[in-house]
Amino acid sequence: MSVQDAIRRDIIAGVLVPGARVTESALAQRYDVSRVPVREALRGLESEGFVDSLPHVGSRVAPIPVHDADDLFAVREALEVSTARSAARRAANLYTGVESPDDWWRIRREIAALLDAGDGFAAAADLDPLVALNDQLHLRIAELSGSATLTRLLRQLSWKIEWLYAADAQPRGKRLWPEHRVLVSAIDAGDGERAAALMAAHVRESRIGYLLRYGVTTPSSDPVVAAAVEERRQARGR
Repeated sequence: MSVQDAIRRDIIAGVLVPGARVTESALAQRYDVSRVPVREALRGLESEGFVDSLPHVGSRVAPIPVHDADDLFAVREALEVSTARSAARRAANLYTGVESPDDWWRIRREIAALLDAGDGFAAAADLDPLVALNDQLHLRIAELSGSATLTRLLRQLSWKIEWLYAADAQPRGKRLWPEHRVLVSAIDAGDGERAAALMAAHVRESRIGYLLRYGVTTPSSDPVVAAAVEERRQARGR
C-alpha cells in the first residue's frame, strides 16, 4: 500500500478527522517513511479532494463532501450504467466467438465468490462485511467491461462515496444485496439494456437511501430521486 493509499484509508475510516491539521513530519513518523513520499501523497490527496492546503497555513483534512452527495451518486450512476452495459456486450461477444478474453473468466469467478460470500453474510445479518464486498463486486463488474478508464474512475469515485458513508451511522447493504445476482445474470445473458437498467435502479436506490437517511434537505437534481426522497420522508412522518 502506498503512503497516499494509507492516508486516504485513515481519512475515510475517520482516524484522521475532517479539519485535522496534517503535517509532513507527523505523517512521516506515523507511516514510518521519509517526508518526500508524504509530500507527494498530500499533493495527490489534495487533487482528490481529501485534503485542503493553503499557503502559509498548511494542510488539513477536508470536510466530508455531504453537500456533493447527490452529484457524486449521479456520476456513479452514469459510470456504472456504462460498465454494466459494456460488460453485457462483452458477454454477448463470448457467445458469438467475437472475443474470448482470458480475464473475463477470472473476473467472473471472483464475482461468483463475492456473491456467495455476501449471501452468507446477509443471511447471518452480519452487515459490516457487505460494505467492502459491495465495493469489490462493483469494481469487478467494471473490470468485466474491459475499460481501464471506467474502472479507474469508478475506483476513485468509490473512495469519495465511502467517505460519505463515514458520516452515516445507519446499517446498509442487506436490503440491496440480492439485487446483485439479478444484475449479474443480465450481464451473463448479454442483455446490455437490461443490465444497464438494473444497475441504474440499484445505484439510484442507494442515492435515495443516503439522501433520506442523512437528512439532506436540498432536492436532488434528478426529479425522480427528489420525488422518491420526499415521498418516503412524508411516509415516515405519518
